[in-house]
Amino acid sequence: MNELTRQPATLQEVADAAGVHRSTASRALNPEKSHLIGQDVVERVQAAALRMGYQRDVLAAGLRTRRSRLIGVVVPDMANLVFAPILSAIETVLAENGYSALIANAGGGVEQQIRIVDQLIAHRVEGVVLATAQRDDPVLTRCLEAGVPAVLVNRAETGTRASTVISDDIGGMRLAVEHLASLGHRRIGHIAGPQHLSTGVLRRQGFEQAMARAELPAGAIAVASAYTRDAGRVAAAELLDRHPDLTAVATANDLLALGLYLEMRARGLACPKDISVVGHNDMPLIDMVDPPLTTVHIHHGDMGRQAAELLLKRIVSQEAAPVTRIIEPELVLRGSTAPP
Repeated sequence: MNELTRQPATLQEVADAAGVHRSTASRALNPEKSHLIGQDVVERVQAAALRMGYQRDVLAAGLRTRRSRLIGVVVPDMANLVFAPILSAIETVLAENGYSALIANAGGGVEQQIRIVDQLIAHRVEGVVLATAQRDDPVLTRCLEAGVPAVLVNRAETGTRASTVISDDIGGMRLAVEHLASLGHRRIGHIAGPQHLSTGVLRRQGFEQAMARAELPAGAIAVASAYTRDAGRVAAAELLDRHPDLTAVATANDLLALGLYLEMRARGLACPKDISVVGHNDMPLIDMVDPPLTTVHIHHGDMGRQAAELLLKRIVSQEAAPVTRIIEPELVLRGSTAPP
Protein backbone atom coordinates (compact mmCIF):
# COMPACT_ATOMS: atom_id res chain seq x y z
CA MET A 1 0.00 0.00 0.00
CA ASN A 2 1.20 3.52 -0.75
CA GLU A 3 2.78 5.26 2.29
CA LEU A 4 0.41 8.20 1.86
CA THR A 5 -2.71 6.04 2.04
CA ARG A 6 -1.63 3.50 4.67
CA GLN A 7 -3.83 3.62 7.76
CA PRO A 8 -2.15 4.36 11.11
CA ALA A 9 -1.28 1.29 13.16
CA THR A 10 -3.77 0.30 15.85
CA LEU A 11 -2.92 -0.45 19.45
CA GLN A 12 -3.73 -4.13 18.83
CA GLU A 13 -1.26 -4.26 15.95
CA VAL A 14 1.45 -2.71 18.11
CA ALA A 15 0.70 -5.23 20.86
CA ASP A 16 0.90 -8.12 18.37
CA ALA A 17 4.20 -6.83 16.98
CA ALA A 18 5.65 -6.57 20.49
CA GLY A 19 4.25 -9.94 21.55
CA VAL A 20 2.22 -8.58 24.48
CA HIS A 21 -1.43 -8.26 25.44
CA ARG A 22 -3.28 -5.14 24.27
CA SER A 23 -3.68 -3.87 27.86
CA THR A 24 0.07 -4.25 28.44
CA ALA A 25 0.80 -2.22 25.30
CA SER A 26 -1.60 0.46 26.51
CA ARG A 27 0.21 0.72 29.85
CA ALA A 28 3.62 0.81 28.18
CA LEU A 29 2.56 3.79 26.04
CA ASN A 30 0.94 5.66 28.94
CA PRO A 31 3.48 7.83 30.86
CA GLU A 32 1.35 7.50 34.00
CA LYS A 33 1.27 3.70 33.96
CA SER A 34 4.46 2.56 32.22
CA HIS A 35 6.18 2.13 35.59
CA LEU A 36 3.77 -0.72 36.41
CA ILE A 37 5.46 -3.07 33.93
CA GLY A 38 9.03 -4.09 33.22
CA GLN A 39 11.35 -1.62 31.50
CA ASP A 40 12.29 -4.20 28.84
CA VAL A 41 8.61 -4.60 27.92
CA VAL A 42 8.11 -0.82 27.82
CA GLU A 43 11.08 -0.40 25.50
CA ARG A 44 9.90 -3.23 23.23
CA VAL A 45 6.38 -1.80 22.93
CA GLN A 46 7.63 1.75 22.39
CA ALA A 47 10.03 0.56 19.70
CA ALA A 48 7.21 -1.25 17.92
CA ALA A 49 4.96 1.83 18.16
CA LEU A 50 7.69 4.05 16.74
CA ARG A 51 8.47 1.59 13.93
CA MET A 52 4.81 1.28 12.98
CA GLY A 53 3.98 4.99 13.27
CA TYR A 54 1.47 4.48 16.07
CA GLN A 55 0.20 7.64 17.79
CA ARG A 56 -1.58 7.40 21.13
CA ASP A 57 -4.97 9.14 20.97
CA VAL A 58 -4.57 11.57 23.85
CA LEU A 59 -7.94 13.22 23.26
CA ALA A 60 -9.78 9.91 23.40
CA ALA A 61 -7.88 9.00 26.56
CA GLY A 62 -8.82 12.36 28.01
CA LEU A 63 -12.50 11.78 27.34
CA ARG A 64 -12.32 8.48 29.22
CA THR A 65 -10.35 9.82 32.17
CA ARG A 66 -11.64 13.43 32.11
CA ARG A 67 -8.02 14.53 31.89
CA SER A 68 -6.65 16.41 28.89
CA ARG A 69 -2.94 16.29 29.82
CA LEU A 70 -2.78 19.89 28.55
CA ILE A 71 -1.31 22.90 30.36
CA GLY A 72 -1.86 26.48 29.22
CA VAL A 73 1.11 28.87 29.31
CA VAL A 74 0.37 32.58 28.86
CA VAL A 75 3.21 35.02 28.14
CA PRO A 76 3.00 38.77 27.52
CA ASP A 77 5.31 38.95 24.51
CA MET A 78 6.57 35.97 22.52
CA ALA A 79 9.05 38.23 20.73
CA ASN A 80 10.81 38.98 24.03
CA LEU A 81 13.70 36.52 24.18
CA VAL A 82 13.53 36.46 27.98
CA PHE A 83 10.62 34.02 27.79
CA ALA A 84 12.38 31.45 25.59
CA PRO A 85 14.29 29.71 28.43
CA ILE A 86 11.23 29.90 30.68
CA LEU A 87 9.05 28.20 28.05
CA SER A 88 11.70 25.62 27.21
CA ALA A 89 12.04 24.57 30.84
CA ILE A 90 8.27 24.42 31.32
CA GLU A 91 7.84 22.23 28.24
CA THR A 92 10.64 19.90 29.35
CA VAL A 93 9.09 19.30 32.78
CA LEU A 94 5.63 18.83 31.30
CA ALA A 95 6.87 16.35 28.70
CA GLU A 96 8.67 14.34 31.38
CA ASN A 97 5.35 14.03 33.17
CA GLY A 98 3.19 13.21 30.16
CA TYR A 99 1.77 16.69 29.59
CA SER A 100 1.81 19.05 26.63
CA ALA A 101 1.82 22.86 26.63
CA LEU A 102 -0.56 25.19 24.83
CA ILE A 103 1.42 28.45 24.60
CA ALA A 104 -0.46 31.71 24.09
CA ASN A 105 0.85 35.19 23.38
CA ALA A 106 -1.27 37.68 25.33
CA GLY A 107 0.36 41.07 24.95
CA GLY A 108 -2.78 42.98 24.03
CA GLY A 109 -3.92 43.91 27.53
CA VAL A 110 -6.09 42.42 30.24
CA GLU A 111 -9.18 41.86 28.11
CA GLN A 112 -7.22 39.85 25.56
CA GLN A 113 -5.51 37.88 28.33
CA ILE A 114 -8.86 36.96 29.86
CA ARG A 115 -10.20 35.98 26.44
CA ILE A 116 -7.17 33.74 25.86
CA VAL A 117 -7.50 32.11 29.26
CA ASP A 118 -11.18 31.45 28.56
CA GLN A 119 -10.16 29.72 25.32
CA LEU A 120 -7.59 27.61 27.17
CA ILE A 121 -10.20 26.62 29.73
CA ALA A 122 -12.54 25.68 26.86
CA HIS A 123 -9.79 23.34 25.64
CA ARG A 124 -9.97 21.69 29.08
CA VAL A 125 -6.44 22.56 30.21
CA GLU A 126 -5.66 21.05 33.60
CA GLY A 127 -3.72 24.11 34.75
CA VAL A 128 -2.24 27.42 33.64
CA VAL A 129 1.16 29.06 34.02
CA LEU A 130 0.83 32.85 33.88
CA ALA A 131 3.82 35.04 33.02
CA THR A 132 1.53 38.05 32.62
CA ALA A 133 0.56 38.77 36.23
CA GLN A 134 -0.25 42.26 37.42
CA ARG A 135 -0.05 43.18 41.09
CA ASP A 136 -3.80 42.51 41.47
CA ASP A 137 -4.36 40.21 38.55
CA PRO A 138 -7.83 39.78 37.00
CA VAL A 139 -6.57 36.93 34.80
CA LEU A 140 -5.64 34.89 37.85
CA THR A 141 -9.06 35.72 39.28
CA ARG A 142 -10.69 34.20 36.19
CA CYS A 143 -8.62 31.01 36.57
CA LEU A 144 -9.48 30.65 40.25
CA GLU A 145 -13.18 31.29 39.62
CA ALA A 146 -13.13 28.53 36.99
CA GLY A 147 -11.40 26.14 39.38
CA VAL A 148 -8.31 25.87 37.16
CA PRO A 149 -5.01 25.57 39.08
CA ALA A 150 -2.60 28.40 38.23
CA VAL A 151 1.00 29.31 38.98
CA LEU A 152 2.69 32.67 38.37
CA VAL A 153 6.20 32.94 36.94
CA ASN A 154 8.54 35.94 36.55
CA ARG A 155 5.91 38.36 37.90
CA ALA A 156 3.93 38.26 41.12
CA GLU A 157 0.72 39.54 42.65
CA THR A 158 0.67 41.72 45.73
CA GLY A 159 -1.06 38.89 47.61
CA THR A 160 -0.44 35.14 47.53
CA ARG A 161 -3.50 33.65 45.86
CA ALA A 162 -1.35 31.29 43.79
CA SER A 163 2.11 29.76 43.95
CA THR A 164 4.71 32.06 42.42
CA VAL A 165 8.28 31.73 41.15
CA ILE A 166 10.17 35.01 40.79
CA SER A 167 13.65 36.40 40.87
CA ASP A 168 14.83 38.51 43.81
CA ASP A 169 14.07 41.82 42.11
CA ILE A 170 15.09 43.96 45.08
CA GLY A 171 18.33 42.04 45.51
CA GLY A 172 19.09 42.22 41.80
CA MET A 173 18.84 45.98 41.74
CA ARG A 174 21.01 46.14 44.84
CA LEU A 175 23.72 44.28 42.90
CA ALA A 176 23.49 46.85 40.08
CA VAL A 177 23.71 49.90 42.36
CA GLU A 178 26.51 48.44 44.51
CA HIS A 179 28.53 47.73 41.35
CA LEU A 180 28.12 51.28 40.05
CA ALA A 181 28.91 52.78 43.44
CA SER A 182 32.02 50.61 43.73
CA LEU A 183 33.26 52.09 40.44
CA GLY A 184 32.95 55.56 41.97
CA HIS A 185 29.60 56.69 40.55
CA ARG A 186 27.62 59.04 42.80
CA ARG A 187 25.04 60.46 40.37
CA ILE A 188 23.10 57.30 39.45
CA GLY A 189 19.68 57.27 37.78
CA HIS A 190 17.04 54.60 37.33
CA ILE A 191 14.67 53.78 34.47
CA ALA A 192 11.87 51.93 36.24
CA GLY A 193 9.48 49.42 34.72
CA PRO A 194 5.69 49.84 34.65
CA GLN A 195 4.40 50.31 38.18
CA HIS A 196 1.37 48.03 37.75
CA LEU A 197 3.81 45.11 37.48
CA SER A 198 5.65 43.59 40.45
CA THR A 199 8.98 43.74 38.63
CA GLY A 200 8.61 47.48 38.06
CA VAL A 201 7.71 48.18 41.68
CA LEU A 202 10.21 45.85 43.35
CA ARG A 203 13.18 46.84 41.20
CA ARG A 204 12.43 50.50 41.88
CA GLN A 205 12.26 49.73 45.59
CA GLY A 206 15.57 47.89 45.28
CA PHE A 207 17.14 50.92 43.61
CA GLU A 208 15.89 53.32 46.26
CA GLN A 209 16.97 51.06 49.12
CA ALA A 210 20.44 50.47 47.66
CA MET A 211 20.96 54.17 47.02
CA ALA A 212 19.94 54.97 50.61
CA ARG A 213 22.35 52.35 51.90
CA ALA A 214 25.14 53.94 49.85
CA GLU A 215 24.06 57.36 51.17
CA LEU A 216 23.36 58.58 47.64
CA PRO A 217 20.34 60.57 46.39
CA ALA A 218 17.70 58.39 44.71
CA GLY A 219 15.56 61.05 43.06
CA ALA A 220 16.71 60.53 39.46
CA ILE A 221 13.97 58.12 38.35
CA ALA A 222 11.91 57.93 35.17
CA VAL A 223 9.14 55.34 34.76
CA ALA A 224 8.73 53.51 31.45
CA SER A 225 5.21 52.79 30.23
CA ALA A 226 6.16 49.29 29.04
CA TYR A 227 9.09 46.89 28.95
CA THR A 228 10.06 47.79 25.40
CA ARG A 229 12.99 49.52 23.72
CA ASP A 230 10.78 52.37 22.51
CA ALA A 231 9.34 52.97 25.97
CA GLY A 232 12.87 52.84 27.34
CA ARG A 233 13.98 55.55 24.97
CA VAL A 234 11.09 57.82 25.95
CA ALA A 235 11.88 57.34 29.65
CA ALA A 236 15.58 57.84 28.98
CA ALA A 237 14.90 61.19 27.29
CA GLU A 238 12.85 62.30 30.29
CA LEU A 239 15.56 61.16 32.71
CA LEU A 240 18.44 62.83 30.86
CA ASP A 241 16.48 66.06 30.36
CA ARG A 242 15.83 66.32 34.11
CA HIS A 243 19.22 65.04 35.24
CA PRO A 244 21.89 65.86 32.63
CA ASP A 245 24.70 65.33 35.18
CA LEU A 246 24.11 61.57 35.60
CA THR A 247 27.16 59.34 35.15
CA ALA A 248 25.35 56.00 35.43
CA VAL A 249 21.88 54.49 35.00
CA ALA A 250 20.50 51.21 36.33
CA THR A 251 17.52 50.07 34.26
CA ALA A 252 14.68 47.72 35.21
CA ASN A 253 15.26 45.46 32.22
CA ASP A 254 17.52 44.98 29.21
CA LEU A 255 15.08 46.36 26.63
CA LEU A 256 14.86 49.59 28.61
CA ALA A 257 18.66 49.69 28.59
CA LEU A 258 18.65 49.36 24.80
CA GLY A 259 16.23 52.29 24.63
CA LEU A 260 18.69 54.26 26.76
CA TYR A 261 21.48 53.31 24.32
CA LEU A 262 19.44 54.78 21.46
CA GLU A 263 18.75 58.04 23.27
CA MET A 264 22.37 58.41 24.34
CA ARG A 265 23.61 57.99 20.78
CA ALA A 266 21.06 60.51 19.54
CA ARG A 267 22.55 62.99 22.03
CA GLY A 268 26.14 62.18 21.14
CA LEU A 269 26.80 60.45 24.47
CA ALA A 270 29.06 57.41 24.66
CA CYS A 271 28.66 54.34 26.87
CA PRO A 272 30.44 53.86 29.23
CA LYS A 273 32.64 56.94 28.68
CA ASP A 274 29.83 59.40 29.46
CA ILE A 275 27.26 57.18 31.13
CA SER A 276 27.59 53.64 32.46
CA VAL A 277 24.54 51.41 31.98
CA VAL A 278 23.34 48.30 33.82
CA GLY A 279 20.44 46.21 32.54
CA HIS A 280 18.31 43.55 34.21
CA ASN A 281 17.42 40.03 32.93
CA ASP A 282 20.46 39.07 30.82
CA MET A 283 18.23 38.24 27.87
CA PRO A 284 19.74 36.12 25.05
CA LEU A 285 22.09 37.98 22.67
CA ILE A 286 22.39 41.00 24.98
CA ASP A 287 26.13 40.34 25.06
CA MET A 288 26.20 41.05 21.32
CA VAL A 289 25.18 44.73 21.51
CA ASP A 290 27.76 47.54 21.45
CA PRO A 291 28.97 47.85 24.12
CA PRO A 292 28.05 44.45 25.59
CA LEU A 293 25.60 45.11 28.41
CA THR A 294 26.49 44.66 32.06
CA THR A 295 23.30 43.22 33.51
CA VAL A 296 21.64 41.30 36.31
CA HIS A 297 21.34 37.67 35.26
CA ILE A 298 18.07 35.95 36.12
CA HIS A 299 17.91 32.16 36.08
CA HIS A 300 14.89 31.97 33.79
CA GLY A 301 15.24 28.25 33.07
CA ASP A 302 15.17 27.46 36.78
CA MET A 303 12.11 29.69 37.17
CA GLY A 304 10.27 27.85 34.41
CA ARG A 305 11.19 24.44 35.79
CA GLN A 306 10.02 25.26 39.31
CA ALA A 307 6.81 26.86 38.04
CA ALA A 308 5.91 23.73 36.08
CA GLU A 309 6.71 21.48 39.04
CA LEU A 310 4.59 23.58 41.40
CA LEU A 311 1.67 23.51 38.97
CA LEU A 312 1.80 19.72 38.60
CA LYS A 313 1.81 19.36 42.40
CA ARG A 314 -1.15 21.75 42.57
CA ILE A 315 -3.06 19.65 40.03
CA VAL A 316 -2.52 16.54 42.15
CA SER A 317 -3.33 18.26 45.45
CA GLN A 318 -5.83 21.09 45.07
CA GLU A 319 -5.63 21.74 48.82
CA ALA A 320 -1.91 22.56 48.79
CA ALA A 321 -1.22 26.06 50.14
CA PRO A 322 0.34 28.57 47.70
CA VAL A 323 4.08 29.09 48.06
CA THR A 324 6.46 31.75 46.78
CA ARG A 325 9.90 30.78 45.55
CA ILE A 326 12.48 33.53 45.10
CA ILE A 327 15.54 32.76 42.99
CA GLU A 328 18.75 34.68 43.59
CA PRO A 329 20.13 36.62 40.58
CA GLU A 330 23.76 37.45 39.85
CA LEU A 331 25.58 40.34 38.21
CA VAL A 332 27.26 39.77 34.84
CA LEU A 333 30.02 42.28 34.11
CA ARG A 334 30.52 43.39 30.51
CA GLY A 335 31.60 46.51 28.67
CA SER A 336 28.82 49.00 29.48
CA THR A 337 30.15 50.01 32.91
CA ALA A 338 33.38 51.81 33.89
CA PRO A 339 34.53 54.38 36.45
CA PRO A 340 33.11 57.88 35.84
